[in-house]
Amino acid sequence: MDKVNELKEKGNTALNAEKFDEAIAAYTEAIALDANNHVLFSNRSAAYAKAAKFREALEDAEKTIALNPSWAKGYSRKGAAAAGLRDYMKAFEAYNEGLKYDPQNAMLLQGRTEITASVLNYMQSQGDIPMDIDPQQSSSSGGGGGNSFDSTPASKPAEPPKPAEPRPEDMTEEERNKYFAKKEKELGNAAYKKKEFDTALQHYNAAIEHDPTDITFHNNIAAVYFERKEYDACIKQCEKGIEVGRENRADFKLIAKSLARIGNTYRKLENYKQAKFYYEKAMSEHRTPEIKTSLSEVEAKIKEEERRAYIDPTKAEEEKEKGNEYFKKGDYSNAVKHYSEAIKRNPDDPKLYSNRAACYTKLAAFDLGLKDCDTCIKLDEKFIKGYIRKGKILQGMQQTSKASTAYQKALELDPNNAEAIDGYRQCSMNFQRNPQEVLKNAMSDPEIQQILKDPAMRMILEQMQNDPNAVKEHLQNPAIADKIMKLLESGIIQIH
Repeated sequence: MDKVNELKEKGNTALNAEKFDEAIAAYTEAIALDANNHVLFSNRSAAYAKAAKFREALEDAEKTIALNPSWAKGYSRKGAAAAGLRDYMKAFEAYNEGLKYDPQNAMLLQGRTEITASVLNYMQSQGDIPMDIDPQQSSSSGGGGGNSFDSTPASKPAEPPKPAEPRPEDMTEEERNKYFAKKEKELGNAAYKKKEFDTALQHYNAAIEHDPTDITFHNNIAAVYFERKEYDACIKQCEKGIEVGRENRADFKLIAKSLARIGNTYRKLENYKQAKFYYEKAMSEHRTPEIKTSLSEVEAKIKEEERRAYIDPTKAEEEKEKGNEYFKKGDYSNAVKHYSEAIKRNPDDPKLYSNRAACYTKLAAFDLGLKDCDTCIKLDEKFIKGYIRKGKILQGMQQTSKASTAYQKALELDPNNAEAIDGYRQCSMNFQRNPQEVLKNAMSDPEIQQILKDPAMRMILEQMQNDPNAVKEHLQNPAIADKIMKLLESGIIQIH
């Protein structure tokens, strides 16, 4: 359980730092150790949602609910994931279900409010709910006349007849224009849903002729152009709609919708910086989860583009040579500076990390050097120098057993490597000369301390002491095997 909590905290830290993939990896490792922990699935659901992987987020949310049906946060996670997938009905149902268990839960109440507003706004913009009708109003209609409701109790008063729809000839000119514009929009929406885009355009343009003051018609035309991949026309139509909307004091939500559509269009064109600009403008008008998610996604794209654009192996080699020159002069700080620039220029070259690790060793920055060695080995598992550098750093940190393991890895790749042989021999001699010191250093390692504090591990170690063959059985459990190997590497336990 200590390991599970450690991994959970690691995931929480990564999530707070917006390192979503790292958080997901930590939670996944924790779940492998404790598959019935509903909090782990909930946290991973949050990480998936932040990374815009909403389908995975929904699966984890549903697993959370299955493990603990009365825990309100599980329903909040499900609502957020469903909203990300634009399955608004599922999101609404999730928030409602959670409120049965915790009626005052702020997250659930806010989620239900936001999803309701999003659905109504969407339906209104699509013409599914007329803007002048209260969405809470009953949609049922009275029917027939005379005696068509014979079964109604006599005491119930008859429903008043619905007022007849005003006739165009009885309207003012402005009312008549808006009436015919609305009818054209409804016809356009019907054609749009059938993907009859030419027909939809005819009706939306006719709506504008009747009422040129409504931004909605321009938004609808832009939607048609977007579907037809006529992106320049889509942007121009959105810009025209924004202009019309500003002049006629349109709802800020409709302005935001036009700006977001321009952002979507630039995103399709892979112009992520322009997409970011328009998403930010849309957010300044009206913040929605959808726009926020889109903004986060394009920001990640921009960051990756900038990273890739900076890569230049030729310049990396130039920086490496400068680093080598400073290293030979003993100016390790400047050497680190140039090796770091070389890494930015070519982040997949293991030799650069190895060189910088050598500088960190000279500067006694062992933690940084060890991190570079691990990166170097991750990039190339057969890069001997990485293991040798790691061994030397661990020796400097007085972690003799771990250093010995690093040298052993190098010798597996090249049994005749002089540096690896010498390093391994020094570790062996150090342990033989001063085993108490080696054990003392091992005991100061927080990871080793954590393992030895685990009651289950203490019981296993006692069992192994009485029955050395018991280790074989325990090695079948991956989690226990990992802890035993760490104790072996540290010199805490030995098997002869």
